[in-house]
Amino acid sequence: MKNLNGFTKAADLKAEYAKKCVPGAEAVKVVKSGDRVHIGQFGGVCRDLEAALAGRAGELEDVTLFSTNYSLPELYKTIEADPEGKAFKIVSTHMSHDDRIINKMGREWFMPILFHQGNKRWAELGEVNVAFVLTGPMDEHGNFNFGITNAEVNGVIRSADIVIVEANKQMPNCCGMENYVNLSDVDFVVEADYPLPELPVRDAGGADAIIADLIMPYIENGSCLQLGIGAMPNRVGQLIAESDLGDFSVHTEMLVDSFVDLYNEGKITGRKKTNPGKMIYTFAQGTKKLYDFLDNNPVCMNAPSDYVNNMNVIGSNDKMVSINSCLSMDIYGQIDSESVGHLHISGTGGQLDFVMGAYLSEGGKSFICTPSLKTKKDGSTESLVKPFLPEGSIVTCPRAAVDYVVTEYGVAHLRGMSTWERAEAIIGLAHPDYRDQLIKDAEKQGIWKNSSKLL
Repeated sequence: MKNLNGFTKAADLKAEYAKKCVPGAEAVKVVKSGDRVHIGQFGGVCRDLEAALAGRAGELEDVTLFSTNYSLPELYKTIEADPEGKAFKIVSTHMSHDDRIINKMGREWFMPILFHQGNKRWAELGEVNVAFVLTGPMDEHGNFNFGITNAEVNGVIRSADIVIVEANKQMPNCCGMENYVNLSDVDFVVEADYPLPELPVRDAGGADAIIADLIMPYIENGSCLQLGIGAMPNRVGQLIAESDLGDFSVHTEMLVDSFVDLYNEGKITGRKKTNPGKMIYTFAQGTKKLYDFLDNNPVCMNAPSDYVNNMNVIGSNDKMVSINSCLSMDIYGQIDSESVGHLHISGTGGQLDFVMGAYLSEGGKSFICTPSLKTKKDGSTESLVKPFLPEGSIVTCPRAAVDYVVTEYGVAHLRGMSTWERAEAIIGLAHPDYRDQLIKDAEKQGIWKNSSKLL
């Protein structure tokens, strides 16, 4: 585990930096067979160091790489360089498209974790041998800013025996708290210069657009916003920007382009927030517009996930509005946002953190949204409102925590409802073609209004 030293004396900075600055191929020589290497999270994955490590595929065995929602535009170089799977395997706390590909190969596993637990979990277990940390260039005080990804970085650094910084000249300098590492706590520095991965903004259509429209009447002036990933939350942001509503605050896990649009439209003031005037987030992913907005912007506050996703901190903001998507729900109100049966799709992330945080908020609301139907490759349809979650499905939000659920057929407020009331309300959100069968299923399960007896 890393023994943090404090700060490097100003007089020693230049010499210390020169001593620690090495090419990537040199830095990754510290990795040994059997090591556990954290390569970064989200848009903060160390691209050059991961590629340099791939060059050692023939020398290493059984190295575990840790990441979260790997977001580079290309597949892991380490996996491509190791087709037999002898050198590298992956563990992720939230799977991306590329992670799912490797999972299907049988070379990647998922680590269940609530996002607010990340720093504590890494720091206490001390299981990281080598940490790759993506930052901006060193400043005049010897500090490397974490840029767009704070999240669990501090916990990873504290856990690690060796810390290698990949200092990218194109990383925005993001204002915040606990968002830097000093040269004194870094073993090697690798200089880099490449654009950050961008997450294109998708336009919402069909059910997603209808769901966004249905949510809008529930959003009040002065609300504090958390918008999840995807076209539907982005559409909500667009609708707010076009509305007469205003005086919003931001406390969100992920900062996305729609928040920039809301700020530029004068919708975000932050006056009614626990941290007045601050847009709080723990990582950012979007386009260059977002990254340019973040650079040296004191309005934005990048903080660790154990602060941003702490349900009590979330709940301290009045009128907290949390909007997220799921993969399916059942008539009990259980939410699956992680898997389709046994097929793993994403991760737990911070969805439950914000559902609970919104519950604690005075006037808070959380919305879990899904289209009512999925169209399969053969053209047939499947209801995403189910009698019970299928075998292998993961319960991301337990029924007791869920507040509002939404499909294109309406909004149901589940808080305080009995099982039959929930079943009735949720069945009303299903596609009409599936409602009669869902009623029969509810009767069999003893949760329909006319009987609590199992058939």
